Amino acid sequence: MQERGIAAYLAELIGTLLLVFFITSVVVLFVATGNQAQFGSDFAVVGLVHAFVLFGLVVMFGVVSGGHFNPAVTLAAIAIKRINPVDGAIYMLAQLSGGVLGALLTKGLLLDEGRATDFGTPAVSGLLGGNFQGFIVEGVGTFCLVLVILAAVYSKKSFKDWAPIAIGATLGFIVMVAGPLTGGSVNPARWFGPALVGNAFEGSWWLYILGPIAGSGLAAVVFRFVIEAGAPAPTEPPEKVKPSAPASS
Repeated sequence: MQERGIAAYLAELIGTLLLVFFITSVVVLFVATGNQAQFGSDFAVVGLVHAFVLFGLVVMFGVVSGGHFNPAVTLAAIAIKRINPVDGAIYMLAQLSGGVLGALLTKGLLLDEGRATDFGTPAVSGLLGGNFQGFIVEGVGTFCLVLVILAAVYSKKSFKDWAPIAIGATLGFIVMVAGPLTGGSVNPARWFGPALVGNAFEGSWWLYILGPIAGSGLAAVVFRFVIEAGAPAPTEPPEKVKPSAPASS
């Protein structure tokens, strides 16, 4: 279990700030509002921005903090004992603070345009039957994202070289599908920042917290008892045989 410090906490704060700023900005610019908003929005662009920005942030800050930028990821890391619970709690406070600062930056730059979408606050679409269906969408999306992160970074056969693109691409395709349904938050900090700044705490607030928590917990269980238990242990390369010393004459 690796100890973290102030540099890691700042990395999570700055990374989440940038993540939420770019996400909320692209939502303000590319998501339409109104009764038929789902069909007037370009969720391909929104999903690609999610993918590219998370890819970049993992490359920037992953070596410092692990590149969580999401309380659901931190909860899973705590559950599989890859981060100290105290450090994890500080991570989550930094992430929530970064989410608020990122949304404030969006509001400061796009005040008039942002009012229509509550500065990028995710909301449940009329395409779903209700909040419970939204809870399932957020839970499934978070499960996929967190499981990819755990498998790429923490598995016995680590895929760390591929982690940034795998993590970014996973978030991108999740948002392309879940965006028209729930906004594709899969991150309590990404929901909390614009919801606080836009005063958009409506009746569906709970699904943006409990959905990611449920998805994160399930991902930790699957990682622990399926991926980690079933993955072969890495093999050590054979040692080179040293040439024998020449016999003394």
